[in-house]
Amino acid sequence: MPGQSVSPAVGERAPEFTLPGPGGRAVSLAELLRGGTVVLYFYPKDQTPGCTMEACAFRDDIDAFSAAGAQVVGISRDDEASHARFAAKHKLPFLLLSDRTGETHARYGVTKKLGFIPDRMTFVIDREGIVRHTFQSMLRMRAHVDESLAIVRRLRSPADH
Repeated sequence: MPGQSVSPAVGERAPEFTLPGPGGRAVSLAELLRGGTVVLYFYPKDQTPGCTMEACAFRDDIDAFSAAGAQVVGISRDDEASHARFAAKHKLPFLLLSDRTGETHARYGVTKKLGFIPDRMTFVIDREGIVRHTFQSMLRMRAHVDESLAIVRRLRSPADH
């Protein structure tokens, strides 16, 4: 529905996207899913205190995500040059994608708070492209990491399949 932002619910198919990544290389959700579960986190802005805290928390737990068969991908409206500086400064070992138009934000229901601050949302998408978990909080940065990691570990568990 035009003009309406509704995030995909748990159990629904994640909206496909293709966005510029490092060096302007196009990265699609379909390509990412070939590598396993995707933890897709939308964040407001590179180099801001909360976003840096969240990115570094994902960085610090990247081995645990990898061990659970998941990859972490960050999306913001910043351009590729900003992402490159952010990733280099904080040694971020995961992809940062640029959604300059905000189209992917809209397809995932990631709206702006107070009309101008992009929201912070995380989606765990299984390798079939189904949303298995969503989490939204502007202030609980660490919870985005902890909740996502718990879900990807459960998805990895043979008891759940």
